[in-house]
Amino acid sequence: MAAPAQNLKINGERLWDSLMEMAKIGPGIAGGNNRQTLTDEDGEGRALFQSWCEAAGLSMGLDEIGNMFAYREGTDPHALPVYMGSHLDTQPTGGKYDGVLGVLGGLEAIRTMNDLGVKTKHPIVLVNWTNEEGTRFAPAMLASGVFAGKHGLDWAYDRVDAEGKRFGDELERIGWKGDEKVGDRKMHAMFELHIEQGPILEAEEKDIGVVTHGQGLRWIECTVTGKESHTGSTPMHMRKNAGRGMALVTELVHEIAMKNQPNAVGAIGHVDVYPNSRNIIPGKVVFTVDMRTHLLDKLNAMVAELMERAPKLCADIGVEFSAEIVGQFDPPAFDEACVTAVRGAAERLGYSHMDIVSGAGHDACWINDVAPTAMIMCPCVDGLSHNEAEEISPEWAAAGADVLMHAVLETAEIVE
Repeated sequence: MAAPAQNLKINGERLWDSLMEMAKIGPGIAGGNNRQTLTDEDGEGRALFQSWCEAAGLSMGLDEIGNMFAYREGTDPHALPVYMGSHLDTQPTGGKYDGVLGVLGGLEAIRTMNDLGVKTKHPIVLVNWTNEEGTRFAPAMLASGVFAGKHGLDWAYDRVDAEGKRFGDELERIGWKGDEKVGDRKMHAMFELHIEQGPILEAEEKDIGVVTHGQGLRWIECTVTGKESHTGSTPMHMRKNAGRGMALVTELVHEIAMKNQPNAVGAIGHVDVYPNSRNIIPGKVVFTVDMRTHLLDKLNAMVAELMERAPKLCADIGVEFSAEIVGQFDPPAFDEACVTAVRGAAERLGYSHMDIVSGAGHDACWINDVAPTAMIMCPCVDGLSHNEAEEISPEWAAAGADVLMHAVLETAEIVE
């Protein structure tokens, strides 16, 4: 298939203006956005996006979970569409670019195709996935998960927020529940542009991250059981300190992650200490270990080492260790042909680039199970995301959208 000409680039100013216009909807308190899924603000953002799509000559489809699909015709009515997109919902204190860049970068790519009269054999579809963030309604990547067959639709409808409001009810309330069956669409390929949400690209001074894998994860809920006793009157050699056991496991998790570099991480996040009193030695500590890497064998080996070594570490100080896996996600390896299209686009356009592993979950990770998929990342300042101070440059945004457009056009096959 023919590659697009290297001088074919999007309108960076128009993309940036669109990003700033969308950011006016659901403004945060510190310069970012609060446009959580299925809120009135989410509905308003969707309406603006739809109006822009219709102005670009796209027809809008809407499925039963609120995924929006803006369709650009191809010359072959029997060819499967090439999809691109991300999400418009944000964290409660989110930034202006997480997810939004992937949607509006795709829109700008289509606007540029229209400006230049570019036609493709395959149709092109721009998608806004519902509830990627998962903040208001857990889990994250909910609608793309239903699309990919990971969750049932009724199960998704029954998710509730902190106020007890049902996902399905809120979807209907804001008027964005469609009739199209979720998952009925077939894809030729899918591309997602996203900010990195990490510091690597900026530190390495690279314009583009070519995402080869997503990270898999294991959440391991651990319990260390000792004996509650008075902190002042219990001799040191007689203590059964569950808190000390957690401290030893904390260091073990760090050690395991460090020796499995690169692209392996591990830490303890959630902790409950019992009885959580300043003058009582903890009798029990329950905590969650989060381990992630992009290679399944490595991930399983990391977990196995934790399970093997932690009980002995704890037994040596007179406490007991038990654990169970309470969450898991196997690492996706993105489609080689799609990844090659992204890498080739960056090279053709003269953008510096490097292969990278996504440290966060994305809709593309689910779609990868049902269609050839790849991701493109651009840098973000200090790797900061899920924060109102999240920042990218107009040049980074334009470069990411350029690579997205080129990869999509090559895959959708330009018609001369």
